[in-house]
Amino acid sequence: MVEEGQLLWTPSEEFAEGSNVAEYMRWLRSERGLHFDGYAELWAWSVEDIAGFWKSIWDYFRIHTVTPIIEMLSSLDMPGVEWCRGATVNYAEHVLRYENVGDSSRPFLFHCSEIRDYETVSWHEIGTKVRILAEQLRKMGVGRGDRVVAYMPNIPETVIAMLATTAIGGVWSTAAPEFGTQTVVDRFGQIAPKLLFAADGYRYAGKDFDRRTQISEIVRSVSSIEKVVWFNYLKDSPPPPDIRADVLQLNTLLDNPPIDPADFHYEYVGGNHPLWVLFSSGTTGLPKPIVHGHIGILLEHYKSAAFHLNLKPGRAMYFYSTTGWMMWNTLMWAPLMNAVAVLYDGHPAHPEPDFLWKLAEKANVQSFGTSPTFIDNTRKLGITPKEKYRLPGLDNIFLVGSPATPETFAWLYDAVDEDLWITSQSGGTEFCSGLVGGSPTLPVHAGEIQARTLGADIKAFDEAGREVIGEPGELVIIKPLPSMPLFLWGDSDFKRYRDSYFDHYPSVWRHGDSITINGRGGCFLNGRSDATLNRYGVRIGSAEIYRTLDEMKEISDSIIVCVEKKDGGYYMPLFVALAPGYMLDEQLIRTINSRLRTERSPRHVPDEVFAVPAIPYTLTNKKMEVPVRKLLLGKSIEKAVSQGSMRDPKSILWFADFAREYLAGLSRGHG
Repeated sequence: MVEEGQLLWTPSEEFAEGSNVAEYMRWLRSERGLHFDGYAELWAWSVEDIAGFWKSIWDYFRIHTVTPIIEMLSSLDMPGVEWCRGATVNYAEHVLRYENVGDSSRPFLFHCSEIRDYETVSWHEIGTKVRILAEQLRKMGVGRGDRVVAYMPNIPETVIAMLATTAIGGVWSTAAPEFGTQTVVDRFGQIAPKLLFAADGYRYAGKDFDRRTQISEIVRSVSSIEKVVWFNYLKDSPPPPDIRADVLQLNTLLDNPPIDPADFHYEYVGGNHPLWVLFSSGTTGLPKPIVHGHIGILLEHYKSAAFHLNLKPGRAMYFYSTTGWMMWNTLMWAPLMNAVAVLYDGHPAHPEPDFLWKLAEKANVQSFGTSPTFIDNTRKLGITPKEKYRLPGLDNIFLVGSPATPETFAWLYDAVDEDLWITSQSGGTEFCSGLVGGSPTLPVHAGEIQARTLGADIKAFDEAGREVIGEPGELVIIKPLPSMPLFLWGDSDFKRYRDSYFDHYPSVWRHGDSITINGRGGCFLNGRSDATLNRYGVRIGSAEIYRTLDEMKEISDSIIVCVEKKDGGYYMPLFVALAPGYMLDEQLIRTINSRLRTERSPRHVPDEVFAVPAIPYTLTNKKMEVPVRKLLLGKSIEKAVSQGSMRDPKSILWFADFAREYLAGLSRGHG
């Protein structure tokens, strides 16, 4: 039986000294005269001298600017910090910078899907298509600052569209094709895109999903869309005739003469120019449109890819993701490091439950990224990867999306390889990267995230804003990070930004996670401390669920929460107050689940649905999701809620009774 914190692996001297972070420390010694005795000292310097640290990242990775840096960062006050004032860069140029370093026919991507067989795409092919498409976008009037969005699966064409857009200074955003119409409109409608890339459908778990109707509805609802670039991925049928925009075929746009790299002009932009917009849903209102910049993302992604994933040139990195998650954007860590990104579009366990292990073998991955849930499912099915697959290039498995249990760590060493760097990492859409993660120079302890990432001045705070060690606290960031959001789109006065992240501790970022940091710097994520839903590692917003339920005549009100279970799983119950004359029967439950699956996504479907007499609200008319969640996590009603702050104090009593029954069931081994 493995115990939490038990030592499971120590890097060999060869592995540690051959790592990127060890090479960086040698560079700091020779170029900066800085000597650090291990990762802990390096991290301490990186958060003490953040200007010096991030300037070293800029210099070490030779970030290309056409104008010099005047000032590394404008201040330490958050939000609103300007990084690398004076510099002008382009993100896509850096992703493609190794195209002509060596043989351009070498792999840039490995990819496959439920529709396509496994294929390789070269640096030359990606670079050529990006330049052609970028020029075609320019000819269509798309340029600096214009928003370009995509309703596309995780395939090379989506990568090409993203790089072409950002190469010319356009602002990119994407939604996964499994998202329903309203979920997409809620996102794209906020940023007024000029052009939409759209695939006609996708295949998942062996079933085809035609999205032509949804595309028409999206274009009809988002009036700013002037053009649609269409891609026949699922079938050869034409676009529907009722699309309210000019329609062009992606393949036709790409069928133009190639452009020599020396003749292509990248659009160089400053630190506050938007690169892309990611969306993170909260508990109220529309999803937050999070804007990142070229400079901030380059600094953060070079650091993370090199030092916290240890990616090496020519090696392969794989992470299972859809285009609706920020992990899709981090797949470009690979080419930034002159490595190979692996894309897969489809069900992770189709056509067989160990398909992703088979893909890892085929691509000979160095870094295999997945969720603890996938690993636990592999274990429960009795699959032992080392007995079925050859993974000679595998150096590390990185686990993200949810906290990994000690048992998950131990099983990987037993069933995959006893000499493996297992790293659990956690971050957020807000940074498009990790905040706590791994270092190949540190030992691995069961269930423990190895360290805080370089440059991230993270602490655990109690309610009074005091740092705590060895006990749960709020995950806070007390100094700026380059990839912090530039702003939330449309939030010109930073009000929504401040209300979302700086409302609890003045001038300190409150992330919404509960974290325990031990004496050696190891970290344990204890789950979300706010009411955002964490559905198997992917955050979704309760507001999106409410937007669908509010349209149902049978339901007068609702509340939903998600709690972490001790086995690493999740429980997400939905509570509904019914309109007069209606009953919660099996047919209504099927209707609720069907609408959420169709209009939102399969991840929005609750585990169970219960009828309740009333939904609890605060005096300021906010649903009390956090107190309900605390009850289900075992807090007493006195510690979970202040009934004096409630509109109807009696409404919480039903939930307290429900929580007692739920927890009693867990103690008996049920649920």
